[in-house]
Parts: sequence; structure tokens; C-alpha cells
Amino acid sequence: MSNPSEYSRPIIGITCGDLNGIGLELVIKTVSNTRLLELCTPIVFASNKAINFYRKSVTESNFNFQNIKDFSRINAKQVNIFNCWEDEVPINPGQLSDVAGKFAVLSLTTAVQALKEGHIHGLVTAPIHKKNTQGDAFPFTGHTPYLKSAFDSGEVLMLMVASNMRVAVLTEHVPVSAIAPLVTKQHILTKLKLLEESMRRDFGIDKPKLAVLGLNPHAGDDGLIGNEEETIIKPAIKEFKQQGNSIVQGPFSADAFFARGYHERYDAVLAMYHDQGLIPFKSLAHGEGVNFTAGLPAVRTSPDHGTAFDIAGKNKADESSMFSAIFTCIDIIRQRGEYAENRRNPMKKITNRLLANAVDEKIDLEPEG
Repeated sequence: MSNPSEYSRPIIGITCGDLNGIGLELVIKTVSNTRLLELCTPIVFASNKAINFYRKSVTESNFNFQNIKDFSRINAKQVNIFNCWEDEVPINPGQLSDVAGKFAVLSLTTAVQALKEGHIHGLVTAPIHKKNTQGDAFPFTGHTPYLKSAFDSGEVLMLMVASNMRVAVLTEHVPVSAIAPLVTKQHILTKLKLLEESMRRDFGIDKPKLAVLGLNPHAGDDGLIGNEEETIIKPAIKEFKQQGNSIVQGPFSADAFFARGYHERYDAVLAMYHDQGLIPFKSLAHGEGVNFTAGLPAVRTSPDHGTAFDIAGKNKADESSMFSAIFTCIDIIRQRGEYAENRRNPMKKITNRLLANAVDEKIDLEPEG
């Protein structure tokens, strides 16, 4: 397969998510947009029977596709459905069932294998439900820990991305009672390093400006409301400044930070736990947020919402976040290609930067005379 940086339209794999959730409705609405085929070649990992079930409810869709069972038959000008199963699977929109979870996992594991083998350039995952996927066969609390295991990555970072902000979390899907013991100096340093590397490799920001939130209300109030800021977070920030090339500031009080719009002053924010980062993110991302797994050797994105059983099968799901997830996946694939090329040819990066500065400053590059 071609290198993604040389591939004009990357091949993007899309999982179906929970069969009884809004995943396939979102997929159908998104890939029905002909603009998408100008940017990428989509492959949906599901079955034509499951696709046809939801196709009937998305009445305004002009959705055409071809079925494939091997990757040599990919049609770059059409939506491809990779049939992961031929079984007659009961689909009951809005209901939590073990069967729906089983085939959501099958879609995911098949797509990830294709990603590892290079058949697709990037992966977009539709929402799954932890209650019907986690078990002996799939002992993971969600996509991020599974992908970390599948790619044998030492550490990864859950990074929420929107046009106006990027928010990473130190701890992910853990009980609130378990958060504080996980807030360690080394853990913060590891996540900050991943965040810094992602800003450069995935978003093209050479010297990112990073913000770190405190753990406690008012960032501890100088030790009056918890001492983690003084004993752990501040020392971690100080050490990271000494070893990195980024601007890192904090710890900030989470409520004031977002309320005053400080997130717009930084390239990315590191929150201490899930809700501290995701509540303001989802409130401010205006339905177009994307979950990106930084630190993986491959690119994976996802909409920033869940299975939405309450509206499943009712043609009410908003595909904005799924669109954003696909576009973000494409952008990061291309940015990684440019990053790799610049590392191979540093002079090209310098030339591009000079040209960009010349445009910004309206410098005349033509020789005199």
C-alpha cells in the first residue's frame, strides 16, 4: 500500500459501533455525502444486512455502496462495505444486548487488524457500550485501552479535539475514588510528553503552548484544599519545562480556566480526570468534538459521544461529530506524512517556513535587477 503522505485520498476504515445504537445511522448519513469521496476512500466494517437495516430509516440518504470480502477489491470512487460477518443478527435499536456488543467488537477487531496490516490508512470508530463489550473476550473499558494493547504501545493519550480547543486527560475511565492515587509526577510527565509530541507530529505545532489543570477546587488554594498541586503537579511542570521545548503553565483552577476562555490561549490542555476535561470540552465544542488517541503508530479518531440508545433507529442522530472525526483523521494522516518528510529532509521544512514567513510579511523573494 502507498505511504499515506503520498496517497491523495487515504483509505479510512469506519467501525459500526453498537448495532443497536446510532453508529450505523451516523455512518450512513456521513458517507452518503459525496464530498467525502473527494477526500478519502471509506471502508465500513459491518455487514450489508446491518447496513440495509438502517438504510431504510435514513430516508433522505442517497447511499450507494459495494460489498467486498478482501482488500484487493477496494473501489476508490465508492463507499466500500467490508463484510465482517454473514450471520442473521437481530437488531433492536435502543436496546442493550450482548449480541449487539459481540458484533461491535468483531467490527472493531477486524478493522484494527486491517489497520495494523496496512490495508487502511486510518480508523474512525463509532460508539460502543462498555456494559455489553467488556468481558473475558474483550477485557477493556473502551477503545483507547484496547488500541493501546493491540498496538503494544507503552502509553497513549486520550485527546479531545475541536476547532477551538484540544483537551487531554491524565486519567480516563476510572472511578472518581481512584483518581487521586493516579495523579503522580511521573504520570504527568509521561502524558505531557505525549501531548507535546502529538502537537508537533499530528498538528504541526513546533513549540506548543500547554496548560495543566489542578486536581482540587481552586487548584488547591495554596494547599488549603488538598496538597497535590504543591507536592506533585507544580514539581512535574517545573521538571517538564527544564527538559522540554514547550511552554507549559499551570496548575490552573479548572472552573475559572474554561469560564474565562483561557483554553483559547493554549494549543492544548491537560486535565487531571475525565469529567474535568470532557464536560467543558463537550459544552464548548458545539457538537463537533473528536476523540483522538495520541501516541499510537496509527491514526484513530472517534465522535465525542456515546451510543445514544434513546434516539437510535429514529433518524434523529446528528452526524456532525462523525464528519469531524473523519476529517480530523484525514488531516492527521497528512500532517504525519509532512512531519516524516520534514524529518527526512530538514531543509525542506526550513524552506517551507521561510516561504510561509515571506507570505505573512509580504517579503519580495524575487532577486533585484
